[in-house]
Amino acid sequence: MDILEAIMTRRSIRKYTGESIKEEDLKTILKAGFQAPSAHNYQPREYVVVRDKDIIEKISEFHKYAKMLPKAGCGIIVCGDKTKQPEIGFLVEDCSASIQNMLLAAHGLGLGAVWCGLYSVEELTEPMTDVLELPEHIIPIGMVVVGVKDEGKRTIDRYDESKVHFDKW
Repeated sequence: MDILEAIMTRRSIRKYTGESIKEEDLKTILKAGFQAPSAHNYQPREYVVVRDKDIIEKISEFHKYAKMLPKAGCGIIVCGDKTKQPEIGFLVEDCSASIQNMLLAAHGLGLGAVWCGLYSVEELTEPMTDVLELPEHIIPIGMVVVGVKDEGKRTIDRYDESKVHFDKW
């Protein structure tokens, strides 16, 4: 799929068939995450791939926007390592760029995916830290839910020229 086509046609998919995704597709999605830009090239991202049904159920219980997770192929929790990037703003940006790459990769592979936010909502980051047994220096930033899609969505043109400013506001 052409990169501009992928960007323009990618949509958040929340309905899945329940089928597992192929290992090679998962690896491709993770590789795409690793290819994202990183401030100072510190590469502070870490990934926790969740496929265990008990862990998935626990996550879907505390994250009200992740109710689709049990029907997906997996959840990928993108975390930031504070020891590699102590500037929290850069850490969040690095992880967010990684998440966007993974969303586009999943779309390019014909899979569905959706970004479920975590950081900086303590009601989400604290239970995620507990469930995944994350070390103290690792912050869960966001989760990419990936699966074989069971819905299609039409493309939406979101371009808004009134929000484009040149040189000054």
